[in-house]
Parts: sequence; C-alpha cells; structure tokens
Amino acid sequence: MGFLAPLAPAVPYISAATQIVAAKQASAAGKFNQSIMNRNAQVAEQEGELIEKQKEFDLAQFDKKFAKFQGETKTAILKSGVELSGSGLRILRANAENAELEKDIIDYNAKINKVRKFEEANFARMQGQVARNQAKAAELGYYAQAGTSLLKAFGGSN
Repeated sequence: MGFLAPLAPAVPYISAATQIVAAKQASAAGKFNQSIMNRNAQVAEQEGELIEKQKEFDLAQFDKKFAKFQGETKTAILKSGVELSGSGLRILRANAENAELEKDIIDYNAKINKVRKFEEANFARMQGQVARNQAKAAELGYYAQAGTSLLKAFGGSN
C-alpha cells in the first residue's frame, strides 16, 4: 500500500467536490461571457443612435451648404444679366432636385448603417445567450460527474 492508501475512501468526495467547484466556475464564466456580449449589444445600439444623430447633423450641414450654393448660383445668374426665368430657373430647379436626391442618399445610408448596428446588437445578445447555455450544459455535466463519483462511493454501479 502506498502512502495515499488512507485517503482512498475520501477520493470520491474529493472528486465530487472538485466537480462542484468546476460547475460553479462554468456557471460564473457563462454569466460573465453573457454580460460581455450584452455590453457589446448596448454599445452597438448606442452606435446606431449616434448614426441617426450624425445623419441629422449631416442633413443640416447639407441644407446650409445648399442654401449658400443656390444663393451663389442665383447671384451669378442675375449678375450675368439673365433674368431669373427660363434656363436660370431650370438650373435652380435641377440643383434643388439633385439636392433632394443627395439628401435621400444620406438618409438611406444612415438607415442602412443603423439597421446594421441593431443587427450587430441582436447577434451579440444571441452570442451571449449561447455562451450562457453552453456554460449551463457544462455546469450540469460537472454536477452529473459529481453525482457519479458519490454513487460509486456508496456502492452504486461501478
């Protein structure tokens, strides 16, 4: 008999205790990973809201620049001696139509980017839930191993 022989009866209990500690660690790791993913989701949602605010700012800046551009165009037309009719009005109208198109593009791009950020947030939450579920499965596995160790100690199936 070796020097560990007196500890032989305690081995199943030590094994079970070790498995229980591992189960608790798996649970804690799963909760931690889920919290990280939930935080990532919050960040993505905040970025989505920032995209909306940036869009509003960009549109306001665009309107300001466009008003200045239209004023300069109108002044150039009038300085050239042409009346503000006919081709002069067509130029201003074409500029306004192009401006609306540009504003629609700014709006569309912002919406697409915002949707992407919200999808990123949803995916992060799903990843967090998967991490939590994996940890629960590992936790249950460790508890089952602890139970098996104890069953063997008390003469259960070998």
